[in-house]
Amino acid sequence: MRKYKIFNQLLRFSFLPAIVLIMTSCSDAPKQETVAGVDTTISDKDGFTQIFDGKTFQGWDADTSVWRVEGGSFIGEVTAQKQIKTNSFLIWRAEKPSDFEFKAEYRISEGGNSGVQYRSEELKDIPFAVKGYQADIDGANVYTGQNYEERGRGFLAMRGQVVTLEAGQKPIITDSLGNSDSLKAKIKVNDWNEIYITAKGNRLKHYINGILMSDATDNDTTARKADGVIALQVHVMPSMKVEYRNIRYKKG
Repeated sequence: MRKYKIFNQLLRFSFLPAIVLIMTSCSDAPKQETVAGVDTTISDKDGFTQIFDGKTFQGWDADTSVWRVEGGSFIGEVTAQKQIKTNSFLIWRAEKPSDFEFKAEYRISEGGNSGVQYRSEELKDIPFAVKGYQADIDGANVYTGQNYEERGRGFLAMRGQVVTLEAGQKPIITDSLGNSDSLKAKIKVNDWNEIYITAKGNRLKHYINGILMSDATDNDTTARKADGVIALQVHVMPSMKVEYRNIRYKKG
C-alpha cells in the first residue's frame, strides 16, 4: 500500500511544473480590453475601428460639466440645475475626415435633442460649438435620421427623402425612401439604436438600425463641406440626456 502512495505523490509532483508553466503562459498572454461588450483593441471584420475606449475622453474634447464617461458610454446631460446657453459638442480630435463611414449606438431621453456632426467647423468665438452637416437625433423621433446643417442651411433632407441640393434653391426631392412615419416605426424609443453615416464625395446617407433614412447629394459648391470634425451634440433645452457607445469609424 505504501508503494502506491509514494507513486501517486511522485506522479502529482511530476505534473506540477507543467501546470505552473501553463498557468504562467496564460497569465502572460495579451488581453483584449473590453468595456460594456466593446472591443477597444482591434478593428472589426468590416474595417471599422473603435474611436472611444469606453473609459476616458482620450481623443475627444468637451465641456466636462456637460459630458462625462460612465458605464462604457459618453453621456451628455442638461438639467434644471445645470443649463447651457448654446448647443455643446463633444469633438473627436484625431481627424477631420472627408470620405468616411461612422457607426455608433445611442440612447436618448424622450424629450432630448442630439445628433452627430460631421464635416463640421469649430466656431472660434464659442467654445465647443460647431457648424456643418448633422445626422439628427431626437427622443420623440420627429427628426431622427434627417440631414440638418447646424448654423447653416437648416433642413437639407427630411426622413424618407432623397434630395439634391443646388446653390440658392430649396432641397429638390428626387425620390422617396418611404413614408416618414413608417420609417419612424423602425426607431426604438427609450432604448439603444444604431446610427450609421456614410459620406462619399458629395453624397451623404444616414441610416438608423440599418435602414436608410435620408440621402442627400450636395451640388452647392459654395456651401457644401468637403471635410471637418466629427462631434456629438447636446442641445439647449430645459433637460435632456443622451448616451453614445460602441463608436466606430472607417476612413475612405
